[in-house]
Amino acid sequence: MPSPSAEDTSVHQEPPVVRPTDQDEVAAAGSELFGGRVGHWARLGDGPFTPVRVVALVMIGMFALGMVQKIPCYEWAWFRGATSQYTHACYSDIPHLFLGRGFADGLVPYFDRLSGDMQYLEYPVLTGVFMQVAAWLTLTPDSDPIQQREQMYWMVNAGMLMICAVVIAVCTVRTQRRRPWDGLMVALAPAFVLTATINWDLLAVALTAAAMLMWSRGRVLAFGILIGLATAAKLYPVLLLGPLLVLCWRAGRWREFGTALLGAGAAWLVVNLPVMIFALEGWRKFYTFSQERPIDFGSFWLIITQRTGKPIDVETVNTASVVLMVVFCAGIAGLALSAARRPRFAQLAFLVVAAFILTNKVYSPQYVLWLIPLAVLARPRWRDFLIWQACEVMYFLGIWSYLAYTSGGDKHQGLPQEGYQVAIALHLLGTLYLCALVVRDVLQPEKDLVRADGSDDPSGGVLDGAPDTFVLAPEARQSGHAARTDGPQVEWGAVPTRNG
Repeated sequence: MPSPSAEDTSVHQEPPVVRPTDQDEVAAAGSELFGGRVGHWARLGDGPFTPVRVVALVMIGMFALGMVQKIPCYEWAWFRGATSQYTHACYSDIPHLFLGRGFADGLVPYFDRLSGDMQYLEYPVLTGVFMQVAAWLTLTPDSDPIQQREQMYWMVNAGMLMICAVVIAVCTVRTQRRRPWDGLMVALAPAFVLTATINWDLLAVALTAAAMLMWSRGRVLAFGILIGLATAAKLYPVLLLGPLLVLCWRAGRWREFGTALLGAGAAWLVVNLPVMIFALEGWRKFYTFSQERPIDFGSFWLIITQRTGKPIDVETVNTASVVLMVVFCAGIAGLALSAARRPRFAQLAFLVVAAFILTNKVYSPQYVLWLIPLAVLARPRWRDFLIWQACEVMYFLGIWSYLAYTSGGDKHQGLPQEGYQVAIALHLLGTLYLCALVVRDVLQPEKDLVRADGSDDPSGGVLDGAPDTFVLAPEARQSGHAARTDGPQVEWGAVPTRNG
């Protein structure tokens, strides 16, 4: 039997695994700390130190460093007035809400009314379940001092959130199989380390990262279920269905989008419906709180009110934010339908979540966690990623320094109002900078590092290589790749080879 020709075998071979040190000057410079660039004949993926294992270990180590950064607060600053936790930049909602939301008293979220201004837990249901499970695992007796119980509650939550962080890193590694080392950008992100244990956002981020992995492997229903669960933990993951709708419209993949949408809706209902039926008032609190919440830290709305000295009505801000978000989404949809080459799913997912962050009336420092995995998938270039991260770190330091200034009385230690406005502007400009680069990559796909090896959309699942069936601009061309309808099965922690 004659051997297959080189032309025949090449059809079935995927491009080799990308070596970041060959493509990225910052990665190449950083590799000098570990012996320099990878050699041409290096056998990548062999041995015990696979990309998945290395990235997971780095994530654990960096997460532990983030916990160390919280030591001043863990030992005393959380319990001795507000200012100290701000001056040490180690604030966390977790220990405060253990008592403030009734977990220390054994109250059931959404069902039991709280004392004080907040009558019910103001978090989505799945996050409330996460908080309740952590309270059950906090095994300190009720007779122990409340400080000790709060410390243990934070420690239990930190352990659970560390698992979420590892899931995020591993999913990022496995989502773009030919670029596994991009996962190091997530693990080494400074803002990830600093904000991981401020709140419970990592649960939703982990579910979203797992959903992106499932979509990349053609597991459409699993993607929908995970997006539904992520939306039951935090609102922002539902935004990913918008870019998916537009991309499936362009590629004619209506059946796959419908399956994902039904899976998301069913998963969200399974989590929310029991609470809606038996504790409707408590369930509604998250949504009413989001509507009634005034302009808060981190938003450009706050800069406007502080600079003008004129408050803006909450309803006006809500309406304006929605209008701006709709405008941004319309622009993203127009970009997706008119670009010469269909954008990658991760690019549009990053843009739509960034638009939500930029237009929202509040920006808590941990919201950066929403964007980090999407940014790595959308534009895996170290220089631009670190520029953006530097802006986010400056904002992280700025908000705590500003709160120290405003809560310190006559001491005025920290950052005054004008300085905090600069910190907000840095956050906004850094995010806009990364958005602009992603848009440029969409319009000029030859500048997209992910497509440099000839790939179409490696994390696009059924969209990868699918021909276009609808475009707005007449000059837009079809991708020219054969459609792929069946993605390979997910292999958690599998060792990638140079040929895929």
